[in-house]
Amino acid sequence: MHEYTSTARVWGLTCPGFPEEVSRARRWTRDILRGSPLAEDAEVIVSELSTNAILHTASGQESGSFHLALAVSSQMVAPSVTDDGGNGTAPKVEHQGDDAEHGRGLGMVSAIAHRVVVHDSNGGYTVTAELFVDARPGGHPC
Repeated sequence: MHEYTSTARVWGLTCPGFPEEVSRARRWTRDILRGSPLAEDAEVIVSELSTNAILHTASGQESGSFHLALAVSSQMVAPSVTDDGGNGTAPKVEHQGDDAEHGRGLGMVSAIAHRVVVHDSNGGYTVTAELFVDARPGGHPC
């Protein structure tokens, strides 16, 4: 982490909507967060959100893309993925049966992150997962 930074620093990466770009997004996140206690959780979150963008939105179409932002401060890490939209429904946690093969990604993100925020973004959606240093998952930083 960047111990001498008092405010959040934000990095951005735009990836074509190909499945192999998910591993690129994970590596990029791991490189930025090297040494952070939140690196592994952030990497899992980035993987799930990127995969969801490719599978469930126009991001996965021929000319699609997804944008990844990573905000980092001494108190928190907040990965965000913005998709290209196209399906008309906002991402939401769905409770799937034990035999379901899909539909658990955002639930996993919600279980890992301290807070998940979904908002409209230029015809698509941005999902931001907030991870706080020294806080319990699902809890509050203070």
